[in-house]
Amino acid sequence: MQTLTIEAAQAQSWDVIVIGAGLGGGLLGRRLTEQGLSVLFVEHGVAGPDAEQQIYLGEIRHPEARRIRGLWPGKVEAHLNGVATQFHGSFGAGVGGSSVFYAAALERPERHDLDEDPTLPHPTGGWPVGYDAFLPYYALATDWLSLRGTPDPLSDTPNPNLRDPLPMTSADADMMAHMEHKGLHPYRLHLAVRYADHCRKCFGAKCPWHCKMDGRSAGVVPALATGRAGLLTECAVAEILEDGTGVTGIRLKEGNTILRARAYALCAGTLGSARLLLASKSHNPAGCANSSDWVGRGLMFHLNEVLLIWPRRKSKTAPEFGKSISLRDFYSSKGQRFGLVQSMGLDAGHGNIMRYLSQIYDQSILRRFERPRKLLHIPAMLASRLFGKAAIFVGIIEDFAYPENRVVLHPDNPEMPCFHYTYHPELLQRRKAFRRTFSRAFRGQRRFMATIQPTLNYGHPVGSLRFGTDPTTSVLRPDCRTHDLNNLYVADASFMPSSLGVNPSLTIAANALRVADHMVAALTQKAGPDGT
Repeated sequence: MQTLTIEAAQAQSWDVIVIGAGLGGGLLGRRLTEQGLSVLFVEHGVAGPDAEQQIYLGEIRHPEARRIRGLWPGKVEAHLNGVATQFHGSFGAGVGGSSVFYAAALERPERHDLDEDPTLPHPTGGWPVGYDAFLPYYALATDWLSLRGTPDPLSDTPNPNLRDPLPMTSADADMMAHMEHKGLHPYRLHLAVRYADHCRKCFGAKCPWHCKMDGRSAGVVPALATGRAGLLTECAVAEILEDGTGVTGIRLKEGNTILRARAYALCAGTLGSARLLLASKSHNPAGCANSSDWVGRGLMFHLNEVLLIWPRRKSKTAPEFGKSISLRDFYSSKGQRFGLVQSMGLDAGHGNIMRYLSQIYDQSILRRFERPRKLLHIPAMLASRLFGKAAIFVGIIEDFAYPENRVVLHPDNPEMPCFHYTYHPELLQRRKAFRRTFSRAFRGQRRFMATIQPTLNYGHPVGSLRFGTDPTTSVLRPDCRTHDLNNLYVADASFMPSSLGVNPSLTIAANALRVADHMVAALTQKAGPDGT
């Protein structure tokens, strides 16, 4: 993958500078270039070899070792219920961003996730852009990301461009049949995989065969192939420069270099985009595009519930479970919002349990001590013997936005992502209700709720730059242009005013394509694609 020098990037004239080359930035840039605009991707991390295969390993802690693998090199600081902890987050920092490591499960949300529903009140009253306006972009994202799976039997909305699913293991087929026998409605999980017959199942790892579709393979690479895009890597944006009405340029940390374009798209992720706006104070001491004081606010994650389900047939050997099954029978219940349940494609073996225990340890009061960490293999070994033949599922519980849950600037290290988050009582109450609902559905079958304490999915941060029609309670307009600045757009997960009941990736992709069309319309002075 050919990259530019800073001097070469300065020498060219660009229609759009895209800050961040992850899933949102990659697909946005591709859509822009395929409609004739010139795009410069500015990426904080490395390009990485084209045929690289890297597994995400949270135990890698050395900054340089993380950087060359495409991981965010430093730590993240979380103030969780008022207690400060630092840990290595599951965030990418390279071409493709976090999406090159993701498990490629991209699910479309329900209509009531975006629209107000009289039987299921929306936490925000509904998005400023409705479900029907998003549908064509969901369809396009499904095509570009080569999604494979089967339709959700509980949905009455067609899902065009969905390809045939990957082959299924006999253990998964038996598990799925048993769920159907119990009156549930499982379907084949929607996975972003291009080559079904040759897929090596690089879920949770970089794919060296360009089979798994992500921000790199489906976005940046095709954009560069048009000849209208350039790529700068290992370039940190220190500040967005503005004059009160529009962005005038971006200042790189490297040499204080200034880069300019006609328009700018911020795609640095929910934590990174908010952090950069807060740090950009050339015009507003409160931060760029922050007249509402909502930059960073409304931060959301999902709660994860790890569920172990044993197969009904006894076997002397551990059955092989894949990343195959999804079901929405617990998506909502009695007016409460829960979310999707899906198989993780992992076994309950020693290695996976060890990684799970290490994540818990890193966020505990013992995290400063290395000796107790070495003893984790003992409970991991015992747990693998107890749970080794179980299928691992994860339940996603929707989070709601509260102003006090927010991204902030770290007082001592402005480059370190930092956020404050408090578990709201209603979230904890919904968690209890979800666990009861799930247990009732699998009554009579051996199952185990493996998550003891509430666990945030740090891989699903959304909502720190919410879009809306009211400039006093949102950062972005419905077209994801900032209320304050007429040429600054946002196309990552931070735009979301609610967290949905599914993985956010497909919605990030669909919105990036939608925002690209608005940018094309604005830069070529055409009518907007959906009137907003």
